[in-house]
Amino acid sequence: MGKKDTKKRADVGVSTEDQVRNTLKRRMARRRVKRIITWAVVLILIFGGGTLYNFYKQNGRFPWSPEKPAVSAFTTVEEKVYESTYSTTIDLSGYVIPYDEQKVNFRSTGAITGVYVSEGQSVKKGDLLVTIDDTNQQYAIANLEAQIEQAQLEGSSRTLKLLELQKKTAENNLDYTRSYANFDGVVASVDVSVGDYFEAGDSAMTLIDRSKLKATVEIDEIDMQYVTLGQTAELTFDALPGVIVPASVSYIPMLGRYTTQGIGVMDVEITIENPPQGLVPGYTFEGTINVEGEVSMMLIPQSAVTTRRGISTVEKKLSDGTSQTVTITVKYLGEGICQVLGGDLKVGDTVLVRKSVLPSDAASSMMLSVGGGNDEPPRGGGPGSR
Repeated sequence: MGKKDTKKRADVGVSTEDQVRNTLKRRMARRRVKRIITWAVVLILIFGGGTLYNFYKQNGRFPWSPEKPAVSAFTTVEEKVYESTYSTTIDLSGYVIPYDEQKVNFRSTGAITGVYVSEGQSVKKGDLLVTIDDTNQQYAIANLEAQIEQAQLEGSSRTLKLLELQKKTAENNLDYTRSYANFDGVVASVDVSVGDYFEAGDSAMTLIDRSKLKATVEIDEIDMQYVTLGQTAELTFDALPGVIVPASVSYIPMLGRYTTQGIGVMDVEITIENPPQGLVPGYTFEGTINVEGEVSMMLIPQSAVTTRRGISTVEKKLSDGTSQTVTITVKYLGEGICQVLGGDLKVGDTVLVRKSVLPSDAASSMMLSVGGGNDEPPRGGGPGSR
């Protein structure tokens, strides 16, 4: 009886252990299946996302989006060569400066012995302005004159000639101790007083001519074709509200320059002959130069021009309905318009423009090219107006 019970208990223990082991195996198997399914889903998402991205990158749309209609048709549109007439106005801005200015600089070194003008004082050309101690220069001249007299008595022509040159140098040095007005004007500033010690090259005062004023204005290379000497400009100053000040072009340089934007410009000088009361050098202005008469341009749409290797051409329609390639010279004016500068074209000629259209629009575009599209662009006040 005891042996049988023991055997039964052993069998039960073995059976329970097998059940536990089998249960663990089933759980591990389920976990393995879940892990495999999870990784499969992740790989499918990664692969699907990559495929979807490549499709969008190549086609510009998602697979479920409708395809964009491809450009598969062309039409020829006729455009007219037309003329535009307008008035040209060139805008100006800047500030005025004195017509002439003299920086009174000393050409000799020494103490100031005389200041003969004051700030704001009017002077005439040749007036003495300021002097430096000239004792040494006076002595040098007197000494050389004595030597010249001695040389004349001795009859030495070579020595006499050398002394005369030395005296000329001494007289120049004496002249360097005095400064004079180079023109009629006004003393703008005085920077010295009697007793001051100055070195050669130092500035003592400034003299200006305010009887006329001038300014340098920057004019674009395109506008320079309309600018001539003596041309009239109209200026307005914030300091003189409601007053229009006339000026004229007084100088056009022989050389232009380039701006930092790569644009060619000319620095043109304008002059105000009779400045109104209250107009002071340094005041800023805005103004214009009005070109006399009207300017005419022959224009075509930019889309009609084909440029390859620097050569521009258009397709010109002939009277028999055929077309001919014509070489022209053009200048782009902006807003899709070109000025015709040269070539076998005249106002009223027809040029052909080949345009691509969508299939759905092809029929209507063909009808447009046959029945319409020949209207001339608006005339007057052309794109070249400034």
